[in-house]
Amino acid sequence: MLIHIALLLTLIETLALSAVLMNWARQVQGARLLVIFLLGVAAWIVGNELPNWAGIETAPVAMLLLSSLPLTSAAFLHFCVIFCEVAIRPGWMRLAYAMAGLATVQSLVGWPGEFKHFPPFTGVEWVVVPNIHGWISSIAWVVLAAGGMLALAVGWWHASSQRRRQIAAVAVSCGWGLMAMSGYLFAALDIPVYPWQVLAAPAYPVILVYGILRYRVFVANVWARRALASALLILLCVMVVPLTVLLPMDSRWLNAVVVAATCVALSGPVWRIAAKLVYPGGVPSAADLRQWRGQLSQGASMETLADNAAQMASQRMGLNVCVQLQRSMQVLATAGAQTHAPTMCCTKSSSHAGAEWQTILTGFDEASPGQRHWVELFGATLADAATQVELAELAQQREREYQLQARLAELGSLAATVAHDVRNPLNIISMAVAMSPAETRQEVNAQIGRISRLTEDLLDYAKPWQIQPVQTDIAARMQSLARHVPGIELGAVLAQPVQALVDPVRFDQAVSNLLSNAKAAAGQRRIYVDVESSAQQLLVHVCDDGPGIPADMREQIFQPFASRSPGGTGLGLAIVARIMAAHGGTAELSTRAPWQTCFTLRFPQTSPL
Repeated sequence: MLIHIALLLTLIETLALSAVLMNWARQVQGARLLVIFLLGVAAWIVGNELPNWAGIETAPVAMLLLSSLPLTSAAFLHFCVIFCEVAIRPGWMRLAYAMAGLATVQSLVGWPGEFKHFPPFTGVEWVVVPNIHGWISSIAWVVLAAGGMLALAVGWWHASSQRRRQIAAVAVSCGWGLMAMSGYLFAALDIPVYPWQVLAAPAYPVILVYGILRYRVFVANVWARRALASALLILLCVMVVPLTVLLPMDSRWLNAVVVAATCVALSGPVWRIAAKLVYPGGVPSAADLRQWRGQLSQGASMETLADNAAQMASQRMGLNVCVQLQRSMQVLATAGAQTHAPTMCCTKSSSHAGAEWQTILTGFDEASPGQRHWVELFGATLADAATQVELAELAQQREREYQLQARLAELGSLAATVAHDVRNPLNIISMAVAMSPAETRQEVNAQIGRISRLTEDLLDYAKPWQIQPVQTDIAARMQSLARHVPGIELGAVLAQPVQALVDPVRFDQAVSNLLSNAKAAAGQRRIYVDVESSAQQLLVHVCDDGPGIPADMREQIFQPFASRSPGGTGLGLAIVARIMAAHGGTAELSTRAPWQTCFTLRFPQTSPL
């Protein structure tokens, strides 16, 4: 009796889950093949139970159903190959179906066995015992099933962490089903033992389909948890009903009380299990949100915020989660393609200052609904934190700009006063040495020229600038500048016109300063100039093979009065940096083999900031 109830319940579950799976066929690879496999399991159950339900005269129909078992295994193998995306030649699948077809045909010709009474199977009147044709058919489906398990193993080995859980769930369900159905081997091998493992058969289709669909069927809300908990309770209660035959008294009321008490006792654990299945890691609460905001607010920069968020998400979800914060959707698309781990990409919808931050999830398609629900809430909190960090950075940037303008204004006032007060003494000194020896006049004039250059550089560095970018032929301007500095090598790109959006006067000033520094550093060595142009930016490289820049000066090379030349004013590179900042670009000390020193001017080909 217990076996009949277990198989009937398994049959109902198999048919119901087949219908559910057909409804979600587009969501799962190879779903229709899985439906065929489940229907094959249902046919096997009906084939074994039909004589017990309708009498032994239905044995021919039952044998027809049992003969289809190899085709069921072939469908399972095909499903595993598609589901795990295992690359095999089509000829192997044709061979598998041919094997299944031949095994089915030989079973139909000679029947796979006969129904007999087997006393150890208490409560079961008819049990099928295989003959030679049945054993051949059984060997065929075992080989095909083993092929399916091998495909699962290969897919598991090459899959991601989340995908492995799905494949492992399918493999566990197959092992569970094999264990449950192995009870019928007792009759086939004439082993006088009751097949208790068959009573576990109702869990087989549930584990199988849940392992495949758990990330798509359940919606992460309270109704999903209630539905899952109710289904589990009903399943457990139905499984308890056959066990009531073990009670000392045969009473319907007592049976009902036992079943009800079991439901009450198991309701708490079942609810907790359902919550963990739907919401792995727990249900997010208001306390979680407050904790997230508190921890994320500790990030003083975008890099720190990304590190904190990645650590929090990885710890909560139990897997390695990558967090990226980008200010550009274009950069985001490139960055997302470089990682295979689940990634939370927090970015701005556009580049302007008022754009909102948003979090885009990639690699979470196979996550459970509860995990997706959690990560979506966490992503929204992360976007808010990114907005706050950006506002703080903008405030700091405005404060720095204000302080810089204040210092420049003070420096400009000082430079104007110095220039006015220095010019007259310099003129007097120059006239005073007019009758001096030539060497004295030369040295004095050199020092006067140096002071004049320093004064002019101070005035130029401190005054407010207004640039006027226009389309300019960079190649022509570089060739003109190179004529004033003999010995410069021009890159091959400069042989053709190169159009760019720059302020011509300031461009010449910046490049001239770099060429002057390179000439002073290189001496009799080589100087090389090259250009890289694209739709987004223009790169100007000025390189020399001089002694290079000491390591202790590299961090402050663009600051005022930091000079690597004994006779320099220390303002040439600082002016270059200001010119590039006015264009919305940057001046960088780069590395370009085989040159010892290389400066790169990066002009964005957009409107200046």
